Amino acid sequence: MLSKAQIEQYHELGYLVVENVFSPTLFSEIRQVVAEIADGAAHVDTHDDVYDLEPGHTRENPRLRRIKTPHKHHEIFMRAARTKEMVAINTQLLGPSGVRLYGSKINLKSPRYGSPVEWHQDWAFYPHTNDDINAAGVMLDAATEENGAMRVIPGSHKGPTYDHHADGRFCGAMDLQASGLRYEDSVPLCGPAGSVSFHHVRIVHGSAQNNSDRARGFLLYEFAAADAFPLMGFKDYDEFNSRLVAGTPTNTPRIVPAPVRLPVPPAPRQGSIYENQFSARTRMFEMKAAE
Repeated sequence: MLSKAQIEQYHELGYLVVENVFSPTLFSEIRQVVAEIADGAAHVDTHDDVYDLEPGHTRENPRLRRIKTPHKHHEIFMRAARTKEMVAINTQLLGPSGVRLYGSKINLKSPRYGSPVEWHQDWAFYPHTNDDINAAGVMLDAATEENGAMRVIPGSHKGPTYDHHADGRFCGAMDLQASGLRYEDSVPLCGPAGSVSFHHVRIVHGSAQNNSDRARGFLLYEFAAADAFPLMGFKDYDEFNSRLVAGTPTNTPRIVPAPVRLPVPPAPRQGSIYENQFSARTRMFEMKAAE
C-alpha cells in the first residue's frame, strides 16, 4: 500500500516510482517470458501484430524496439496486472470504481541504439470520459539516464492537452519548445530492476536513445478507472469488461471536464508510437547511428 505522501506526490507532480512491487519469483518469470518472446524477432522481416522492429533489423541481426500487447500473447502479463500489489496501488491512485487494463506493451532499448520516444502525452492517444488513468512501467532492467530512462515534466498533467499533430494529421508527438515547456524542467524516472513507475495519463514525457552498454526493458501497462470510458469507443463490451482487474462492470461512465484533442485524422503511419512519430516535424531526441 502507498503512503499518504506517495499518493500526494502522484497527484501533485504526476508521477511516482515504487520499488519491489512484484515477488522475486514472479519478476524473474516475467523477464524469462519477455526474453523468449523477444527471441522470436529473429524469425520475422517486418512489423506484425507482435513485433515492432528497429530500423536496420534483419533476421541475422535482430533489432526489436517493442513487443505489442503482451497480455494477449502470454498469461503471465495479465497475471502480473492482477497481483494484489498492483491492484492495491492502482486503486489508491485511480479511485474506488475499480481498475481496468486499457493496454500493454514492452519497450526494449538495446545497448547503443534503442530508439528514443519523442515528447508526448498518453492522453493524446486515448482520451476518456475522465482522466483517472495512468501508465505503470515495470523496469525489467535498471533504468538510468544513460540507458534511456523515461523523463517526465512534473506538474504538466495539470496543464492543457498539447497539439500532437503535424501537417493536419495526428503524429503522436509534441513540440516541447512551442508548447512553452523546457527540457531542463524534466526529471528521469530511474530505479533498480523490479521497480514500477506510475505516471498520470496527461503528464508530458519522453525518452532518449539508449547510449549505454546496458539494455533497458520496460513493460508498460495502461490502467484506467473502471468508470472511465474511451471517447473513441470500443467494439466489444464483454471484452472491455474482461480487462477489469478490480471492481465490477458498469454502463455508467463518470464524466469529468478535461482538455481533449482527438487523435484524428490518424497518423499516416500506423502500428506504434514509433511509426506515428515518424511524421513529427520537430525532434528533440536525436537517433544516432548504431555502433
